[in-house]
Amino acid sequence: MKKRTCFFDYHRKLGARLIDFGGWEMPLQYSGIIDEHNTVRNGVGFFDIGHMGQCYITGQDSASFLNWIFTNDINKLSRYHGQYTLMCNDRGGTIDDLYVFKLNEESFFTVLNASRTDTDISWMKDKLESFSVKSVKLELLQSNGALAIQGPKTECLVREIFSGKYFFGINSSDLCSLRKNEFFHIEKNGGIYLISRTGYTGEDGFEIFGPNVFMMELIDLLVQKGAEFGLKPCGLGARDTLRTEAGYPLYGHELNEEISPIEAGLKRFVSFGKGDFIGRSILESQLKNGIEKCCIGFKMLDKQGLPRPGFDINSFGPEPEKIGFVTSGTMSPCLNTGIGLGYVQTAHAAAGTRIYIDIRGKNSAAEIVNKPIFKK
Repeated sequence: MKKRTCFFDYHRKLGARLIDFGGWEMPLQYSGIIDEHNTVRNGVGFFDIGHMGQCYITGQDSASFLNWIFTNDINKLSRYHGQYTLMCNDRGGTIDDLYVFKLNEESFFTVLNASRTDTDISWMKDKLESFSVKSVKLELLQSNGALAIQGPKTECLVREIFSGKYFFGINSSDLCSLRKNEFFHIEKNGGIYLISRTGYTGEDGFEIFGPNVFMMELIDLLVQKGAEFGLKPCGLGARDTLRTEAGYPLYGHELNEEISPIEAGLKRFVSFGKGDFIGRSILESQLKNGIEKCCIGFKMLDKQGLPRPGFDINSFGPEPEKIGFVTSGTMSPCLNTGIGLGYVQTAHAAAGTRIYIDIRGKNSAAEIVNKPIFKK
């Protein structure tokens, strides 16, 4: 049986088209992918992200443990700050990409990809067995929900929602003073509540995590207060087009256990100055000796061409040869042309390089571009 978040009845009430996503029954769209996409780019939309794993990691040695299994440097995190990071296997391949928030020196909150949560927890527990110090506890918060509120009008909406110090004494001015990757959190009646200035759309926004009962109260208030701001519910379809325009990777597409953060273009989230971590030697070797393939963004020059995952990427010219493959592809509502992400041989990866995308046997012209693919 598919899993459901605490908002499932809301999705049905709002007329969502539901699909299976990583074992979860989730909304693909409501009013339509393009409408929802444009709502987030120009106004404000909200997403159910309760399918993502929430793991509470505590203990005297938790920071040391996380610094060993994560690529980024936990020690650079100040309290009430979060960071994007990755977990690698011994071959340098990516177990998952995730967010980690520092609650205090011995407590951390992580957000995991839905399709990888079980794998991540199992892998972390396995690594904990071989860790030199054991004072670490992992707790998967299975009764928590989560919402993302995204778009340029987000701050106005948040000011309205939290104007009465709704978030347990944290007022709207405090929330809106948060900078990117900062957060507030409280622990009350055994529950963990966290609101961060983060997102996965390329727009300003907040992500809110808390026990299901609280989240149900919040969504009622959100829908009530959001009407005057043009707030709309958004599904996974718009989330995918938004993140592709932003050039953000999706696990299972740009990342997997055979692709390293270096190949994925995520070197800035790998800290070689912090000491040893899992996969370090392979990643260092890749930096020193180079890599054969790397992740690129591209924009279609052939306006009729719509790239899809798995399509071949060919060299441009009279005798095209395969040089890579598409990992994500869609029609960009903002650019009104096909865009995508993929992997090509490093020698062909420079921005401005023309390529072909093999779309059902026809070579359609495209150009490699810097990320984000869409810039306001």
